[in-house]
Amino acid sequence: MRRTQLYEVHAKTAKMTTFAGFEMPLWYKGIAEEHLAVRNNVGVFDVSHMGRIIVTGEDAEHFLNYIVTNDVSTLTPNSALYTVMCNENGGIVDDTIVSRIAQDKFLIVPNAANREKDYKWLVKHAEGYDVKVEDVSEWSAMLAVQGPKAEKTLQELCPTDLSKIERFKCVSTELAGIEVFMSRTGYTGEDGFEVYVWNASPGNPDNAVKVWNAILEAGESFGIEPCGLGARDTLRLEAGLCLYGSDIDENTTPLEARLGFVVKFQKDSFIGKAALLRQKEEGVKRKRVGLLMMEQGIPRQGFKVYNDEGENIGQVTSGTFSPLLKCGIGMAYVQTQYAEEGNIVNVEIRGKKAKAKIVAFPFYDQEKYGYRRKTHV
Repeated sequence: MRRTQLYEVHAKTAKMTTFAGFEMPLWYKGIAEEHLAVRNNVGVFDVSHMGRIIVTGEDAEHFLNYIVTNDVSTLTPNSALYTVMCNENGGIVDDTIVSRIAQDKFLIVPNAANREKDYKWLVKHAEGYDVKVEDVSEWSAMLAVQGPKAEKTLQELCPTDLSKIERFKCVSTELAGIEVFMSRTGYTGEDGFEVYVWNASPGNPDNAVKVWNAILEAGESFGIEPCGLGARDTLRLEAGLCLYGSDIDENTTPLEARLGFVVKFQKDSFIGKAALLRQKEEGVKRKRVGLLMMEQGIPRQGFKVYNDEGENIGQVTSGTFSPLLKCGIGMAYVQTQYAEEGNIVNVEIRGKKAKAKIVAFPFYDQEKYGYRRKTHV
């Protein structure tokens, strides 16, 4: 088992679990309580199990534009974008955030289970480019401060005016006197920041521990809760965000996953472009959809989805009980002709069929929740 820089902190108060080979907090007070703290106030997560890879060099932009489907050339220093890396068949090697720290310096964040795979993929394809690919995961920590009061919480510790950092913009600054890099991004649907703490290794975690404790102290008056992977999963599902290995993988294309917005076909060349162009022209045969349960039951991974004639038209890839909506929600891939919003389908749950409506992502009302919310908290 591997441990993050904050393992000793979590082990004192959290219910621990194993994820992607790491011992991680599943919850502290409880999944629902932590989930609602992020939706309504603010929560902090240790996400140091994810990877951090720095790509530098004269060809860094050109190289990454070949590796990922989105257009890295649109990034100015201190900005970020969401993208996927594809194989030659158009299957998703990983989904990731790419941040441009400086003109020839980029940060890529692999999913926890893909840390080694992504690093090898980048090194393999770097041949012939003037670039250096460096895995810095072991000497940096990563935290996520998420929720409508995330900015106020971090502002207590930060000399930079965070109100000027727009969504998907970044800044090199300090938190509690410790050098950090922050991006206004996250995996919850809410406003918030992902914080990269430099010079923090599992063997010397002092900087990470100091920042974690300072954030909890600063957020106390805003209702902050430390959050585990349980709430991280329910939050991302409510927001309609994919989990690698469940909702997307190397046998899934971004077009099937409704991630077509990160595929920039106008680029000269990127890995998987030909296969994706073919699929675009032929039309996708299945699509990722949201399932809102209309009857009791939680759609779980692997459960089958049926039409009214009793034909199997798809399968659930992720599902949970939504702490906000108080009902079962899920993601599934269904045959394209059934993927329209408003369609009613049947999910087989423990031998019985329960009705579900196909809905758009996110599952919640965006006027009331999420980074687009109109209501002030």
